[in-house]
Amino acid sequence: MTGNFYKRVLLAAVIIFTLMIAGCAGMEVSTGPDKSVSSRQQSDSDLKVHFIDVGQGDSTLIEKDGHFMLIDAGERDQGPTVVSYLKEQGVKKLDYVIGTHPHSDHIGGLEAVIKAFDVDKIIMPQKAHTTKLYERLLNTIDEKKLKITPPKIGEVYELGDSTFQILGPNRDYGDNLNNWSVGIRLDYGKTSFAFFGDAEKGAEDDMLANGFSLKADVLKVSHHGSSTSSSGPFLDQVSPEYAVISCGKDNDYGHPHKETMDALQKRNITVFRTDQLGSILAVSDGSKVTFPGQNKGSTNDSKTKTEESKSLTREYVLNTNTKKFHLPDCKLATSIKKENKETLKGTRDEVIKMGYEPCKSCKP
Repeated sequence: MTGNFYKRVLLAAVIIFTLMIAGCAGMEVSTGPDKSVSSRQQSDSDLKVHFIDVGQGDSTLIEKDGHFMLIDAGERDQGPTVVSYLKEQGVKKLDYVIGTHPHSDHIGGLEAVIKAFDVDKIIMPQKAHTTKLYERLLNTIDEKKLKITPPKIGEVYELGDSTFQILGPNRDYGDNLNNWSVGIRLDYGKTSFAFFGDAEKGAEDDMLANGFSLKADVLKVSHHGSSTSSSGPFLDQVSPEYAVISCGKDNDYGHPHKETMDALQKRNITVFRTDQLGSILAVSDGSKVTFPGQNKGSTNDSKTKTEESKSLTREYVLNTNTKKFHLPDCKLATSIKKENKETLKGTRDEVIKMGYEPCKSCKP
């Protein structure tokens, strides 16, 4: 009987030991899938920033964890293009729509977008405009029973697992609509993106002084690369590794201007341009930013494109009194006194070398 007892004890010990091994094995099996799921979720939850090609205008779609934000939508005729692009990306609802400022090349397509999608929040500056296009946009917002949220400096919003902070506008800029642009810095993990609409140097100075961080890995270059924006101190403070310029091919404004391209090149910033590459995608995994399908040769391509634009000959109207030059259809050009008005056919650089400055209204 004693022998049978010890046999039973030994058998029980073997069974318990076997169960313990099986249990440990089971734990290892369950841990493996958990880790792979976590890795897969991290990959699926990358922050994606789409710089949409809308010609001479701006439009950016940001997506994170199934949440979407749209910044601007190009001219009115680009509305269907933006709507189609958003649907291709699986957008059914927009958490945020930001209309940076009332110029048509930024808010023109928003009417079509707001009609096509449900929108949670619309952020626009408190600067009214008298154009029919702007009034149509306001009517559409009313029809959808939406309200406009004015930008408040320093306020932070969530987009999935990312956040963005309002950095501009900082004050009343009168009739300078560009400086009314809503500026934001978007953060995900250790990476950041900066968007400032068409903010010019005056607004940039205010953002430099407001105490909030401007540092970003990617800068959406303000005002399509115009020399009225992207001052040296501002670029130094943002200190991006990459810059994206949204502009139209062979546009009438000569964007991006040589001064801006030189400033970016001087700082070894890699440049991507929609007029050369079409729509551009940037992806952040929280640690680094990549541009799938693009290469760093884009900076050299941009330089070549800029050199070509320097030789573009066109007609300019000169004001010999104010030493400003304008495009022929500029409203300020038509008001120049006859004795102070001259017409010149040449390149933009040639006019600047003659001592003239570009008009801030038509931005030749």
